[in-house]
Amino acid sequence: MSLSSDEVNFLVYRYLQESGFSHSAFSFGMESRVSRASINGALVPPAALVSVLQKGLQYVEADMSVSEDGSAFRPIELLSLVDAVMPAVVSSRPHAYRPSSQQPGTPPKNGGGPPMNGVDDYGAHALGEPLVDGPDEGSVQLLNKVSVLRGHESEVFICSWNPALDLLASGSGDSTARIWDVREGPGGAPAEGSSQLVLRHCIHEGGQDVPSNKDVTSLDWNSEGTLLATGSYDGFARIWTKDGNLSSTLGQHKGPIFALKWNKEGNYILSAGVDKTTIIWDAQTGEAKQQFPFHSAPALDVDWQTDDSFASCSTDMSIHVCRLGEEEPIRTFRGHTNEVNAIKWDPSGTLLASCSDDMTLKIWSMKQDTCVHDLQAHSKEIYTIRWSPSGSHSGHPNSGQMLASASFDATVRLWDVESGTCTHVLTRHTEPVYSVAFSPDGKYLATGSFDKCVHIWNTQTGSLVYSYRGSGGVFEVCWNYTGERVAASASDGTVCVLDLRK
Repeated sequence: MSLSSDEVNFLVYRYLQESGFSHSAFSFGMESRVSRASINGALVPPAALVSVLQKGLQYVEADMSVSEDGSAFRPIELLSLVDAVMPAVVSSRPHAYRPSSQQPGTPPKNGGGPPMNGVDDYGAHALGEPLVDGPDEGSVQLLNKVSVLRGHESEVFICSWNPALDLLASGSGDSTARIWDVREGPGGAPAEGSSQLVLRHCIHEGGQDVPSNKDVTSLDWNSEGTLLATGSYDGFARIWTKDGNLSSTLGQHKGPIFALKWNKEGNYILSAGVDKTTIIWDAQTGEAKQQFPFHSAPALDVDWQTDDSFASCSTDMSIHVCRLGEEEPIRTFRGHTNEVNAIKWDPSGTLLASCSDDMTLKIWSMKQDTCVHDLQAHSKEIYTIRWSPSGSHSGHPNSGQMLASASFDATVRLWDVESGTCTHVLTRHTEPVYSVAFSPDGKYLATGSFDKCVHIWNTQTGSLVYSYRGSGGVFEVCWNYTGERVAASASDGTVCVLDLRK
């Protein structure tokens, strides 16, 4: 077996993505041209680079342990990377024998969760045992109805439910988005004719449309559920009908689009790009209404405050609040000391939450330049944040707003924003948590991690209610409009739909 330079480049690119170095991954991918390599990303498992290195080290170790005539092993200590590339160092050391319980070539026991078993009606890998231990183990319910949607040929980075129908959109590194019809027929089985629509992202070259070969990075339904907007690494935003037909192509960004959102009214789309700008698009004509060039580095996220004003954040560590028709930001927030990964307005548009690689979560108000709360508790980068729905806080109307933060430290924290205190620390994940989502009534929180697990939590008590372990690292989780189903998109090219009805 040998690896080509394209395959090595792809493994490094995937490692950077999985480790959260999204901008380094983008730069490396562009320079090494990984998109042009004929590698099916869906076949490459998570942590492949580390796995290849470990197996390589084991091989080198075995090779160095065999005597010259090939007849016997000379037990040596476990190799480090330096040992592997500098065998002379090893030969100069006294050999140390392994414990008898550890055979050559076997990785150490990792103390992982219990074995998974059980296959449901739709071929999903469901839990045979809860993925928990401790005092609340008995309260965890097993998901016995999970369907796995297959079709994507690479990682599925994003997913989003239609706000009015059980149609699920997903976006992937295979340069497609897909709309899955998961409406149910009698008895809860998939409806007759359940299908997927493939939305191929193409660019016009040489008089014909050719696949862009770029990741679909963002997608969002309009509030009526009639149109889907997608953003891609090819620099174009696109508007599709719910039937999968391309309606408009929006092309003014110079480089990849990182985020994209409809406003509530549905007449404008907002996008953020690597070209350091944000753009408001007229959804009906497909033309750019206004481009905002205020950031000094790539813009990473955007969120509407009203139908014509929004906030944007960037790797330049700043946050700008802008309004259509205004030539300068109406407010600029500075205080983060590293790139700002995500921003979200609360449901009333009064408070803005931001999270950063500086490991802090900050709350901002339009009434002051400095942050209202500077929440410091996570021990690694905070990847994303979500507010609880309007009028709900742990299921209690008329109570203070709740905020959830997901971090690479493998924890999720729930915050009472009024007091600026952390109410619960959710610690069952074992790898970076990429996504969190509140149920429509705010009573539950779904979390997805690169440990392949989706957990559903009670936001009032912080207890774990449901657990599911899939076959790939989870990039995003989202609830359908009824709050009865959760979707999760994964690194192995699958999309899972979890049915929470008893």
